[in-house]
This record gives sequence, C-alpha cells and structure tokens, in this order.
Amino acid sequence: MLRVSRLSAAHGAVQAVREIDLDVAKGSLVALIGSNGVGKTTTLHSIAGLHRPAGGTVELDGADITGWTCHKVVRAGVALVAEGRRIAPPLTVEENLGLATYSRRSTKAEFRVRHEHVLDLFPRLAERRNQLAGMLSGGEQQMLAVGRALMTNPDVLLLDEPSMGLAPSIVDVLFETITTLHEAGATILLVEQNAELALAVSDRVYVMQRGQIVASGEPEEVRERSEAMAALFG
Repeated sequence: MLRVSRLSAAHGAVQAVREIDLDVAKGSLVALIGSNGVGKTTTLHSIAGLHRPAGGTVELDGADITGWTCHKVVRAGVALVAEGRRIAPPLTVEENLGLATYSRRSTKAEFRVRHEHVLDLFPRLAERRNQLAGMLSGGEQQMLAVGRALMTNPDVLLLDEPSMGLAPSIVDVLFETITTLHEAGATILLVEQNAELALAVSDRVYVMQRGQIVASGEPEEVRERSEAMAALFG
C-alpha cells in the first residue's frame, strides 16, 4: 500500500534521512523506531507532503506521490497524526472532527458513519463532544487527533509518537484502540520512541539510526539482532 524507495531528506545542510527503503503492506502495522533526532519524523513528513524530499520516491498503492502538497496527499488517502497533536484548541470536539471533511470530500451519509465510528472507538470524545478541544486532557487531545485523521477514511494512517507525554494508563487505552484498528484491517505506519511498545503491536519493524535504516524484520527477529538493540538502547 505504501512504498518508500531510496528516500532522502535534508534540513538545510543537514542530511536528516539517507536513502531509506520501507514497505507497508495493506492491512499491516509497521513501526519505525529509533531514538530522538534520527530522522523518523522527517520521514513521515516527507511521505505526508509536509517536507519535500531531496531524493527517492514515495508510492501509494502503486501511484507516485513524491513531492505532492500535503492537501493532495490527504485527498489521495494518507492521514498524518502529527507529534504534539496539532488540534484546533478554540474549536469543540465536534468542530475538530468536522474539519476533516474539508481535507477529503465526503457525503453527509459517509460523514455520519465515520463520525459514529470515531465516537464508538473513543467514548470519552462522545462524552465531551461539545467541549472546547483546548480544555481536554492530553490523552483526550491525542484521541481527538487520531479521531480527526480517521474521519478522512485514510488508506494509510501515519502516527507520529502517539504515546509522547501521556500517562501509562492513557497510553494503554490508546494502543488498545490502535490494535483494534489494525485488527479491523487498517494500514498503519507508526513512529514510536517507546521501542518495547512498538515491538509489541507491530507486524514488521524498521530501526533507524542517524538517518538510515540499520535493521528490519518481524519484531522477534529485530529483538534478537544485537545491532538493532544497540541502535535503540545504546
């Protein structure tokens, strides 16, 4: 469903990503893990159209989307839940969810189906649907960010550090929902600094260090590779 080939990206003179390859099969949950500053977020931004790659290609279901603008990428079927939530605090929960309809066109009937699906996944959002998003807890804001992305009915869901800054109990709830989405057939690329958490939920793992992929494989295979563990934990 998603294929990245020899992707490179830079921030000025700094080469953040160096000719990486990764594949995300339809219906799979793939994790891209590594410590802070190794290029994980830049990789997601290059896929999502927020950062223009310096080289390589990004393909969505066989179509080349390299360098597309972010709104065009969303309409093609890729939704990013950015690090730090990026919700609209002055708007209500309902209004934040409704924003997604401007990103990817949908009929009223399709909107209602997706809306009910999101509120079923996150009952807390249903309870707080008329509350301002800026008044929600950090965990609830993360649920809202994921829910808003799901409102676009994405073919590929990109999650950037969803556990960051959340209490362990909220992380458990959030990752139970991510697992539910995966089991229902969603295609997910997860960037997560919590390696153990990512290894526990993923089908395939890529380990990143200094802008390069240094190991990949099934979770248990990656656990057994000493160089992969050194890249993650030193």
